[in-house]
Amino acid sequence: MGIVAGLDSSPDFTRIVVCDADSGAVLRQGYAPHPIDGPAGGARPSDVDPQAWLLSLGEAAGGGLLEGVQAIGVSSQQNALVPLDAQGTTVRPAMVGGDKRAQVAAADLIDALGGREAWAQAVGCVPQAAQPVTKLRWLAKNEPEAALRTAVLLQAHDWLVWQLLGRPVRRTTDRGGASGTGYWSAATGGYRPDLVELALGHQALLPEVIGPSDAAGTTPEGLLISAGTGETMAAAFGLGIGLGDAVVSLGASGSVMAVHREALVDQSGMITSLADATGMHLPVVTTLNAVRTLRGAAELLGAPDLETLSELAMKSTPGSHGLVLLPYLEGERTPNLPHTAGTLMGLRRESMKPEHFARAAFEGMLCGLADALDVLRGRGVDVRRVFLLGAAAELPAVQAAAPPLFGAQIVVPQPADYAAIGAARQAAWALGAKQGTLDPRTPPLWQGPAAQVFDPGEELAVGQAVRQQYVSVREQTHPGAFRQ
Repeated sequence: MGIVAGLDSSPDFTRIVVCDADSGAVLRQGYAPHPIDGPAGGARPSDVDPQAWLLSLGEAAGGGLLEGVQAIGVSSQQNALVPLDAQGTTVRPAMVGGDKRAQVAAADLIDALGGREAWAQAVGCVPQAAQPVTKLRWLAKNEPEAALRTAVLLQAHDWLVWQLLGRPVRRTTDRGGASGTGYWSAATGGYRPDLVELALGHQALLPEVIGPSDAAGTTPEGLLISAGTGETMAAAFGLGIGLGDAVVSLGASGSVMAVHREALVDQSGMITSLADATGMHLPVVTTLNAVRTLRGAAELLGAPDLETLSELAMKSTPGSHGLVLLPYLEGERTPNLPHTAGTLMGLRRESMKPEHFARAAFEGMLCGLADALDVLRGRGVDVRRVFLLGAAAELPAVQAAAPPLFGAQIVVPQPADYAAIGAARQAAWALGAKQGTLDPRTPPLWQGPAAQVFDPGEELAVGQAVRQQYVSVREQTHPGAFRQ
């Protein structure tokens, strides 16, 4: 079919990959940081002029990078709200990221609809500070004039697609992006305009949700633009995950997501019911404490980096000589214990050695993520293979402990721009569907990522004993934390 491009506009940069449309082989790449100045101290700003995304896109595409490209897919940071007036002009800078300003607004919205269960039933998630619906509530309370002028609501990838197409009358989004707004339901496939009004104080125009293989339009130069999607959905599509697969992301906090045939309504609010980029569903469970647990342990032990901490942990044995760390250092979301602290149990004279504490930190982090994985398994989600993402996935201590603790095959893909690759794969799908060379219901079969694979093997029983030791301490310390 030729060549296609995927661009990923992350919070900090734009990355573009140009791929063979049939095989997915990456032919060339471009990169440029966003021209955004954070406040003193280097913190990322919560308000960003969307034009910065266009400027870095243009820079990343320089040097003839897109020459010969027939279609482009767009992936972008999730939860970035771009409010427009009736003429299509931004009424204020885009509100991006996990905006802590909106925490009170999230609590207000939960109460206004009648509690967490009411939100879970309505749209498959409970409002959080980062979500667009919560940012609308903040806008109405804190910038009422801007709120009154707001007539159209877009997210980052919606806005970029609209700009690439020359700002047409028709504005579009996809199921994946829409499912993170807090005013679209993955279960029903429809918007909840009443929730927009509840948050903003009045109705606003919302982009049309188009299908996974649909094109958003064609540029004046004849370039096909696919539907686009959020970074999470694009990365899952770029990795090629399907039924039976889960993805565990190891950042400062952690997330566990898996492909499922149906939307999950979770009254406890632990599951966020997202849609994916293929027509399936992508339930997500997050933890507040992942790699920050390892960094805290490294600081306590005087280890200069996580590689040294991993080497130390490998000198211990599974079970850490009885040490168990509940890694709730920042409180925890799964289980919902926002005001708790971490717990270290099992101290004996023989266990009070650096290597055992290092091992307990790794096992505690992974057991916390296994708890999140079990939330999905408990709702009927099949998990046979777990993709581990993030720099910490390369650590030997993680690779040794994860397979038996998760009770599944572990896949550690080589680092790559999976969100951009997923966007390119979506572009190839839309192009093939338009040309009649691909089934609109079946995405192109691209080669999977190069990866290391680890099986639980004979360690499975040992891992499950370690896991049970962790669960016993958790139940003793926080009885009934997972009861729904």
